[in-house]
Amino acid sequence: MTTIVVAAAVIERGGRLLVTRRLKGTHLEGYWEFPGGKCDPGESLAACLRRELHEELAIDVVVGTEILATSHLYPDRRVELHFFTCELRGDPTPQLNQEMRWVPREELTSLKLPPADDELVALLTRDAT
Repeated sequence: MTTIVVAAAVIERGGRLLVTRRLKGTHLEGYWEFPGGKCDPGESLAACLRRELHEELAIDVVVGTEILATSHLYPDRRVELHFFTCELRGDPTPQLNQEMRWVPREELTSLKLPPADDELVALLTRDAT
């Protein structure tokens, strides 16, 4: 089974976290996710994250600390996820007609997020009131 390495951004602004919705025709279409994507062979996680956010949201970021590394086994693939705090340089603009939202931490649990994000959501909402 193939392992897909993914880097994703945890971006907080004004007490809200940035999420985007997966496009129709993609794996887990319609699910909300933290923006990012698949790493190319030989690409560093930080370079992947900068590239993906530029492609998807036309934004530059400063990649910060890795806050969680986890993996999840789906029926057809294994995903290795690396979540990083990121600081935006400017305002994100969806480039693929994807939906984008800024949500308070306590609302993360009400969104349909991929099962692979469960541990991150638990971490982010543990101290939310």
